[in-house]
Amino acid sequence: MILSFIFFMILFIGGIGAMGIAQGLPEPLAPLVFCGGLLLVTLALAFMMRQGGSATRRSDNWSGNATE
Repeated sequence: MILSFIFFMILFIGGIGAMGIAQGLPEPLAPLVFCGGLLLVTLALAFMMRQGGSATRRSDNWSGNATE
């Protein structure tokens, strides 16, 4: 759990950094780097929300039933 948190935190910060440096890149490369950074941030957040073992101790976080 800790290693996955560290891995996805690196992805998250790396994605924010990629979006930040995209502002100073030349025109044909800037949109690609920005979209790549946005994809990294989105994937990092999605995988961290998908992790089991939340504070409610539910085994399936995507079931939609809050009373399990």
